[in-house]
Amino acid sequence: MGRTQAFDRDTAVRAARAVFWQSGYEDASVPDLEQATGLSRSSIYNAFGSKRGLFDVAVQSYLDEVVRPRLRPLQGSHVEPEAIIGYLDGLREALAGAGSAPAANGCLLINAAGAPIAHDAEVARVIADYRDELRAAVGRGVRAHLPAATAVERDRLADAVTGLVVAAFALVRIAPDEASRSLLTARGLIGSFQTQAQ
Repeated sequence: MGRTQAFDRDTAVRAARAVFWQSGYEDASVPDLEQATGLSRSSIYNAFGSKRGLFDVAVQSYLDEVVRPRLRPLQGSHVEPEAIIGYLDGLREALAGAGSAPAANGCLLINAAGAPIAHDAEVARVIADYRDELRAAVGRGVRAHLPAATAVERDRLADAVTGLVVAAFALVRIAPDEASRSLLTARGLIGSFQTQAQ
């Protein structure tokens, strides 16, 4: 009969996620993960297989608990016309929030894209899938906001907005004002296109 895990798995994963989010995969040491989760090295390896196994679970937690709730208004069967503006404004507020994890650390997956761990094929796939999910959500938001625009115009705008969102995530740790400006630029692109169409 196997031993019952004597810890809350979700709590441990969130604690590890915070370490990976702040430090990156390579700089997150096992002792750091032990301290954050309250688990011993052997418990981490028994529960998750390896540091990498814990990282994979933390990334899934990040997608499910941090990324997708913010994208949800852009992904439902009906997207409100102002949902894309709400997404950009909400993200800008989150990235400007003193002491918040997004403000301090940017995006866990965008950070990973620029780190050695991205050379791993599975991690690269997860990052690419995330970017595709973001682009699809932005595209739905743009389509709902600008129904009179052509498909080509909406696609170009969605590509530009997605690029500016990714830039904001990449910049926020070192240049928060530039990250905010990137999101304001994305909002302005949508607004200027709407003005031209009227």
